[in-house]
Amino acid sequence: MDTFDYIVIGAGSAGCVLANRLSEDGKSTVCVLEAGPTDWHPYIHIPAGFIKTFYDKRVNWLYSMEPSEWTGGRRILAPRGKTLGGSSSINGNVYNRGQRFDFDGWAQRGNLGWGYFDVLPYFRRLERRIGDGEDTFRGRDGSLVVSDTQYHHPLCEAFIAGAQTLGIPRNPDYNGVTQEGINYAQRTIHGGRRMSTARAFLRPAMKRSNLSVRTHAHVTGLVLENGRAVGVRYRKGGRDGAPTEIRATKEIILSGGSFNSPQLLQLSGIGPAALLQSHGITVQHDLPGVGENLKDHYAPRFVARVKNVDTINERVRGLKLAAEAMRYLFQRQGVLAQSPTLVYCFWRSDPSVEISDLQMTFTPASYREGVQGQLETEPGMTVAAWQQRPDSHGYVRIKSSNPFDAPVIQPNYLAEESDRRVLLAGMRLARRLLQTKPLEPYYDREDFPGPNVQSDDELLDAARERGTTTFHPTGTCRMAPKTDPMAVVDDQLRVHGVAGLRVIDASIMPSMLSANTNAATIMIGEKGADMILGRTPPEPIIAPGP
Repeated sequence: MDTFDYIVIGAGSAGCVLANRLSEDGKSTVCVLEAGPTDWHPYIHIPAGFIKTFYDKRVNWLYSMEPSEWTGGRRILAPRGKTLGGSSSINGNVYNRGQRFDFDGWAQRGNLGWGYFDVLPYFRRLERRIGDGEDTFRGRDGSLVVSDTQYHHPLCEAFIAGAQTLGIPRNPDYNGVTQEGINYAQRTIHGGRRMSTARAFLRPAMKRSNLSVRTHAHVTGLVLENGRAVGVRYRKGGRDGAPTEIRATKEIILSGGSFNSPQLLQLSGIGPAALLQSHGITVQHDLPGVGENLKDHYAPRFVARVKNVDTINERVRGLKLAAEAMRYLFQRQGVLAQSPTLVYCFWRSDPSVEISDLQMTFTPASYREGVQGQLETEPGMTVAAWQQRPDSHGYVRIKSSNPFDAPVIQPNYLAEESDRRVLLAGMRLARRLLQTKPLEPYYDREDFPGPNVQSDDELLDAARERGTTTFHPTGTCRMAPKTDPMAVVDDQLRVHGVAGLRVIDASIMPSMLSANTNAATIMIGEKGADMILGRTPPEPIIAPGP
């Protein structure tokens, strides 16, 4: 039986960082277990390859969420990365940290060391920012390259100008002093290639002899002895593979993400006792919060038909696609070198709101029936809008004791009236943004939901019909003091009541970020590594704010 100092389950956004940091002394032995393959697929590395990996089961778990009232009884696809780099290898490449308010809220809930000034040094450590940004807020020497969108399409320029006519300022750095405003998206792309955490952190570390990375290793359970996690069971190559067990002398770290981490805890007998018993699983530790508190962003999209200019829809077909392919091959530029979202906007649902609670994205493209990954043939542009900090929450629960069965995922989108109220404000603002004076030369007509959809009920019906996830699940292994009945990990990311076991990924977020989640997940990996190694955290950075 192989034995290591540390075992990391999942080579995703946080897991790749952990693999690098825990092995960098050259002495500590580290094993990383990844259920998927290596990141060999060329579509992973081409930024626009997102459209292909979105449906590719070889590198994507392709989970499906449970239907609910506010999704019109639809099952919504929930892509998750299943390869080295995890979801950072298949996501939209957007880099968005969140607001100071978000992290201060984590600390105010009793999670010491997680306020904005505490986590800012870790954000600075991980990134190599190329572009605007004050050095107080931005890192210049880290492993993860963060660049600006260079594809300045005429529709993007008109959209930004139109937002400014509505009083929304242009913000040179939404990851700096303040998030509020509009600008081109910052993204994890460098030299025309995706900058996943596998590329930034794992690949350099794989040269070390003390790091073992095992792919196609589907973890089936944790080995617990006397209240301590001591080992991991997995099958190489899937359900028909030979069962294998490895041991950890120091710690086991779950970095499977907001779906897979709670699923594995439950399969291992750690979770709500009634749920485990209903599936014939022996309860090792009754921890009611495992799998609860799931939060995600839910976004309907407004689509308009376009005139007088090419959109991305036409650039990816026929001879134009061939020209774009050649441009990418020789220059690493053009539409194939772009993320699916080009412009980001952060604003308030009401003038009385002190900080932005709406997030909107713009792209000079449109998708069939609002499903990302299926571009339309007609010229189109799209604005998506969502509430940044939803109150609605759901759960992730095992379907059976079979580790190869996908979990039950129910986000309960829009269940709270407050979420519907803010979303309606976002939908109305999205429509106004498409109808500004600077966009007038290109705006043909509103295609979805259509000009006849005006009332609150009609707009909510449109949200039911085509709203979808923005791929930001969080919270299912919530970080909180032990006194919180739904707490799963403490502020050192240790699982309450189980020794030698931590969870380090997006599932530990105690509340939803006003942002995409990949940047913060990488930060959690950086901070978690310091905690495991017993390093003194960096001095908090006291930075000016709005």
